[in-house]
Amino acid sequence: MGTKVRFGGAALVAVGILLLLLASTASAGKKKEPKKPPQQAPTSTALIGTSTTSSATTVKGGKSSATGSHSSGAGAPGAVGSTTLVLYDTTGTYGWLGELYAEAAANLASHFGPWQTEPVSSYQAGQIGQYTATIYIGSTYDEPLPASFLNDVYNATRPVIWIYDNVWELTNANPGFQTKYGWMWSQFDTSTVSHVDYKGVELTRDGVHNQGGIMSYSSVDPSKATDLADAVRDADGSTFPWALRSGELTYIGENPFVYTTETDRVHVFEDLLFDALDPAAPTQHRAMVRLEDINPSQDPAELKSVVDYLYSQGIPFGFGVSPVYTDPNGYYTNGTPESSSLSDHGNGIAADIKYMQAHGGTLVMHGYTHQYSNVINPYSAVTGDDFEFYRVTENADHTLNYLGPVPGDSTSWALGRLSASAKVFSRAGIAAAQIFEFPHYAGSAADYQAVAQDFATRWERGMYYGGWLSGSSIDYSHVIGEGFPYVVRDVYGTTVLPENCGPYAPEPFYGFKPHTVADILAAADANQVVRDGIATFYYHPFEGLDALKQVVEGFQQRGLTFVDPSQVAANG
Repeated sequence: MGTKVRFGGAALVAVGILLLLLASTASAGKKKEPKKPPQQAPTSTALIGTSTTSSATTVKGGKSSATGSHSSGAGAPGAVGSTTLVLYDTTGTYGWLGELYAEAAANLASHFGPWQTEPVSSYQAGQIGQYTATIYIGSTYDEPLPASFLNDVYNATRPVIWIYDNVWELTNANPGFQTKYGWMWSQFDTSTVSHVDYKGVELTRDGVHNQGGIMSYSSVDPSKATDLADAVRDADGSTFPWALRSGELTYIGENPFVYTTETDRVHVFEDLLFDALDPAAPTQHRAMVRLEDINPSQDPAELKSVVDYLYSQGIPFGFGVSPVYTDPNGYYTNGTPESSSLSDHGNGIAADIKYMQAHGGTLVMHGYTHQYSNVINPYSAVTGDDFEFYRVTENADHTLNYLGPVPGDSTSWALGRLSASAKVFSRAGIAAAQIFEFPHYAGSAADYQAVAQDFATRWERGMYYGGWLSGSSIDYSHVIGEGFPYVVRDVYGTTVLPENCGPYAPEPFYGFKPHTVADILAAADANQVVRDGIATFYYHPFEGLDALKQVVEGFQQRGLTFVDPSQVAANG
């Protein structure tokens, strides 16, 4: 984004699906089950603004390998080769949520090796034994679970992680469950819980909006079951298990993929995956920094000052560049259109980019123009302010509507923009970028496919759509956003470097609140519960040196080691 913008990709700071409360009653039935918590009706507000109105498109889902609703993908660089089966729900009014949660789980599982996803209804006896670990995400209350699945989980000799709903089906099918595993569920506790304690670290939870409940327990035998993390009730500070493990079964009492933030309890799940998939992994805490929103309008002196500081500290860094600056409607120039390119004769930024590459910097292609045509999308149509690969409008209260692909969007259209961007770099004599970052972290499924053809690596948070795993038409009203604590190879088949601490943004930008040094450091603290987490933030050079030094020193005081993003992309 240009020098007028202060928040950038933080449009996806909140990662997850907002859940509204609808009245419901407990389901009737002869078998024991907990009272059904308030129905969870999703919108996209917590993810990317107010709810969208777009409908399904004709773009088809695509993945590394697919057969019907079965989808699979490869492991990320550095993966140990562990395999994961991800099972998800599909029935009910909101059955489509299961696919989104499966995408989120598969992305994380790729850090360890190959994965396969499929609806739990497709489960075949013995499948659990074919994978290093299995993840089941219960998102539909009373999803009919195959008897073979329930039997295999009960007798599992390999790790199974069961998330949220339908654990009562497991206990009803196996009367000896409590004797064998040492615990028994009681009901969903809908007390306000704003924190989850894990490894002595207080992680946040949105206790105001998230009223889906957390499973509580009638009994827990500590000689058989281990309390892995504790939910803390706001009212009196009392606690109850957020996650339990007994034998090969780990149970998480709520869905960790909803209402997530940078300091969220989702980090517990991200770390627990190591126990199942790479228990011998050493603990290491690394860090990365990316200089953001560099374009031909940048002040070369500001840029060089920041680069010289990082270089003097021996800190490798990435830097995102949009090679063309354009203000097609004269938004900042009293109606006179303005445009410039890195390849323009005498452009000082081109020389600075070469300087950055020679001083520890890794070039990241940050789109082509970081805006779309001469259309307000949603702020000004100016480079750095607007979205390039996704259509977004703004409401009067500054919330955003993520409508879907821009007019004319297709894989070939996106490839054309990537090619045009690369040609500008080439004409300026700048070595080609090997990493891509979507402007404002937003693109269509077709755009992600295009990037996967031209780049092995992205560096960002991602948007994941309904229909991708199942191979059906992409539905842009069904979307989940996800940030990562470590390197993954996401469902689009691209290696993704993590960005999980956000930007330094001392001033509000439209609907986005300030994001301070303290916020960045708090995110880094939370990320350290993940045993191979990489705390990553981004920084706009026009913010000067003071805040950058504070963040760098804060990271170093926490024992974080800055690493080269190009090496992380290659080796994990």
